[in-house]
Amino acid sequence: MGTTVKNIFDKKGLPACIWTKCRKCDSILLQKDFEGNFMVCPQCGYYARLNARERVEFIVDRGSFEEINAGIKSVNFLDFPEYSDKIEKSEINDAVITGEAKVSGYSVVIAVMDFGFMGGSMGSVVGEKIVRAIERAMKKKYHVIIISASGGARMQEGIISLMQMAKTSAALAKLANKGLAFISILTDPTTGGVAASYAMLGDINISEPKALIGFAGPRVVEQTIRQQFPEGFQSSEFLEKHGMIDIVVERKNMKDVLAKILKFFYDK
Repeated sequence: MGTTVKNIFDKKGLPACIWTKCRKCDSILLQKDFEGNFMVCPQCGYYARLNARERVEFIVDRGSFEEINAGIKSVNFLDFPEYSDKIEKSEINDAVITGEAKVSGYSVVIAVMDFGFMGGSMGSVVGEKIVRAIERAMKKKYHVIIISASGGARMQEGIISLMQMAKTSAALAKLANKGLAFISILTDPTTGGVAASYAMLGDINISEPKALIGFAGPRVVEQTIRQQFPEGFQSSEFLEKHGMIDIVVERKNMKDVLAKILKFFYDK
């Protein structure tokens, strides 16, 4: 019988919060060391998925984040079975949080998606909050950062969710006309309607290493067109090589890279 996290707890008499386990290589890690390494496994380099609050904590200046439009909740437009219950039982209101913040002293409006809420799916609230965030940025003349983590449009809202693709894209076009920058950060996974709309429209598109980015999953694509693709063809590294991503940045370096980009846009 192999060593498990539970065995270690039993032998050492330590609480579960002391340790964590890598989901890829099964290495047992000290939780504080794992968090200190930005939730990246030091043994195999696996990038653990972060919730929206964790991403905000890693990227913005401490204490600078001021959330906006926090109380907006989805409506069950289509009377989709059990959809209302899922919304009510969730610990967060929807799949994105938005707000004003500072990154290395530079003021920004930031939107951060949370894959933990229904797979980060984009519904009416996601679209509305992102558009309101962009409008706030235009009013204050701030640049915009959107961090995406999504399975795509939310099927429970049907055509209403698909309309958010055009809605958010139109808002970003207005932002560009004002001479303000949109920095898009794509994390694992960024797929479906989110990848097909605002996530790929950045003035600069950044990704974390080994992130899955694409419209449909690789198996679906191969089964649809009956062709095999190169290994890792929907990875961030593959997309960078073929010009769809500008730069792949390790999580620990993300804030420094954003600071350099913001300095360029604010000082130009």
